[in-house]
Amino acid sequence: METNTTSAPPKKRLDQVRDKIRFKHYSLSTEDTYVYWIKQFILFNAECHPTEMGAAEVERFLTYLATERHVSSSTQNQALSAILFLYRDVLAVQWPWLDGMAELRRSAAV
Repeated sequence: METNTTSAPPKKRLDQVRDKIRFKHYSLSTEDTYVYWIKQFILFNAECHPTEMGAAEVERFLTYLATERHVSSSTQNQALSAILFLYRDVLAVQWPWLDGMAELRRSAAV
């Protein structure tokens, strides 16, 4: 009897985001919003893998949203929340610049 040693291909990044959101029981609208902003962030950065990006790319994306797309500060904050979710909850990375970004999000909300 042969055993099947082939494993399923790894899930795509946005599918991993959806899985984590559902695991945390976030709303469907939050899922849609986070997936949208994470996809926009990756596309804006020439489809680089998120682990190849850092604070500079996040800041450049948020600046683009404010200056070129003229989004409100709450929309910019929403995009940042999605990006922080990607790094902290999906990729499980804790880089020092993430804390600075989270602080930026809190100060923008005031």
